[in-house]
Amino acid sequence: MDLGRIAELLRPFLINPCHSEQGGRPGEEPAPVLSPTDLRHISTYIDLLLRWNSRFNLTAIRDPEEIVSRHFGESLFAAQHLFPKIYPVSSSVLPVSSVADDVAFARNPSNDSSLPSPRVADLGSGAGFPGIPIKLWAPHIGLTLIESNQKKAAFLREVARTLTLTNVNIQNARAEDVTQTFDLVTLRAVERFSYILPVAISLLVPKGRLALLIGSSQLDEARSVDPLLSWLDPIAIPESKSRNLLIGTRGPER
Repeated sequence: MDLGRIAELLRPFLINPCHSEQGGRPGEEPAPVLSPTDLRHISTYIDLLLRWNSRFNLTAIRDPEEIVSRHFGESLFAAQHLFPKIYPVSSSVLPVSSVADDVAFARNPSNDSSLPSPRVADLGSGAGFPGIPIKLWAPHIGLTLIESNQKKAAFLREVARTLTLTNVNIQNARAEDVTQTFDLVTLRAVERFSYILPVAISLLVPKGRLALLIGSSQLDEARSVDPLLSWLDPIAIPESKSRNLLIGTRGPER
């Protein structure tokens, strides 16, 4: 898929705060928040998804542009809120050769390899959303994709291998059987939402975060499940009438 078209489709979901704060001149292009490598990875990912989807059902969405908007847009929108970039200098005033370095620095501004990587689990990962796009956005995280379906788990391994992603663990297991705990657990488009939500909460460390990509009709149910979770206000997902990002933080153990 054309990289420029991918960037155009993702623009409503990704805002460069430097450009909005400093104010762009009329006709000036927004500073990029995805590098050319990111866009190539997304294009390759789409090719893999369409190829595997022809053999078994990974997603009901077949149109590549809709895949970009619905799957990657929503996932990267969540990634931007969970792992905000810090722009030390607006890339709009940098030479083109510096943009990729600026984007890379913004994702891990401390550049301190001694700090532990945040441990992220994507529960019921399916075709890899939002987990893998979050990893593309924040390469420093340690990502665990939990998927009980064997064919889907095989697809996730192929994506990780093809994109040469590191510090990614695919667990072909039921969420209830996972014994690790994580700093962040994500949940999107899973079956049996009311059943799996307490399982997701149980995988959090104290002060860990739970990120839900859900419809408006599920917000009240999500916020009433566990009194130990404190919730931020839901964030409406662009280009959707009812989808929201809901982020909760687990309190200390009783």
